[in-house]
Amino acid sequence: MGKVQESIEVDVPLHTAYNQWTQFEEFPRFMEGVEEVRQLDERHNHWRATIAGVTREFDTEIVDQLPDERVAWRTVGGDVAQKGVVTFQPLDEAHTRVRLAMEVAPEGLAERAADMLGVLDRRVKGDLRRFKDFVESRGEETGAWRGRISPG
Repeated sequence: MGKVQESIEVDVPLHTAYNQWTQFEEFPRFMEGVEEVRQLDERHNHWRATIAGVTREFDTEIVDQLPDERVAWRTVGGDVAQKGVVTFQPLDEAHTRVRLAMEVAPEGLAERAADMLGVLDRRVKGDLRRFKDFVESRGEETGAWRGRISPG
């Protein structure tokens, strides 16, 4: 299983960074290879993404969401196995550290080779840089969902 941990400092307040991250349908605007995310309900999203040149569709379930602190998920359908958590840490009133940790089980030879070559690490790093650019250039979030989803 490939693991990746990356973080970035964004020049927006904590609530702005967190609120923007909860707008899952906006992910294709800054995540490489993500073609579409449809939010099905408070806990579930359907994804279509290109991974190592192969288009995959899968569903994710939010397993833990605490406003201004974290969003954790896992896949529950499709042919992709992953889980992860994104956390938000205030640095001061106008700056936030966003930390993303993921575990992904590569499928097939192409995905295993891409994992060994560090493609996932580079993609996540790039996604976080693009998230930073996206939220900073707007100066405000495109929306917010501040509900609590408890584990279990």
